[in-house]
Amino acid sequence: MMWFRKAQLAIAAAAFILAPLAARAADITVFAAASLTDAMQEVGKSWQAKTGHTVVFSFAASSVLARQIEASGGADMFLSADSDWMNYLDTRNLIAHDTRKDLLGNHLVLISPAGVKVSLTIAPNFDLAGALAGGRLAIADPASVPAGKYGKAALTSLGVWNAVSGHLAQAENVRAALAYVSRGETPLGIVYTTDALSDSSVRIVGTFPENSHAPIVYPVALTKDAKPQAKDFLGYLSSAQARAIFAKDGFVILGSK
Repeated sequence: MMWFRKAQLAIAAAAFILAPLAARAADITVFAAASLTDAMQEVGKSWQAKTGHTVVFSFAASSVLARQIEASGGADMFLSADSDWMNYLDTRNLIAHDTRKDLLGNHLVLISPAGVKVSLTIAPNFDLAGALAGGRLAIADPASVPAGKYGKAALTSLGVWNAVSGHLAQAENVRAALAYVSRGETPLGIVYTTDALSDSSVRIVGTFPENSHAPIVYPVALTKDAKPQAKDFLGYLSSAQARAIFAKDGFVILGSK
């Protein structure tokens, strides 16, 4: 059994060595809404090139990320695709409230595969169900995911939700909804403008009126136990370099530098 004991000690020693190495893998960890994937990765590379500090991202639905922060922490910063999930953490004292600010905005669009010529005017009582032609509408989970909540609100406001609610392809986040349309698995989908612009395999059929849903706002905040370096990255998100990246990707820049 001596060999077994030696193996246990070797594993324990390896774990002791590897744990701090893993901790040093990145200076900060950022949880961000899935729709921010491309822009934030580019911003992160820009920040690293400027400062030498590293950032690792976790992208998912804002609802999933907020609940993960609540359950086990793990993030230095949270960027949500709506105010509700930031409020969720704020009321539980899990973010540094004085660091919270609204960073970006977006628009909500109806998309189809690039090669499909669908002509629809988004207006009250428009025939979305007819345009589906028996297919399904790709949408992020309307019960919890911001893009899905905005989408349901817009369709409800326009009087067409009841006609399509039984014909949904619900996705875990907005990028998954985008993928359904991009791969031709659904004839139509609801995503943000920035998502549609990121994928040449889809085309924008129309943009939902701003008054058909709540304003699309991306709040950002440091978490309660954020590392000191995270404050520098938070400031960088409002820099000219970062704002240029966000604007290029189609986001609306909120506030002033």
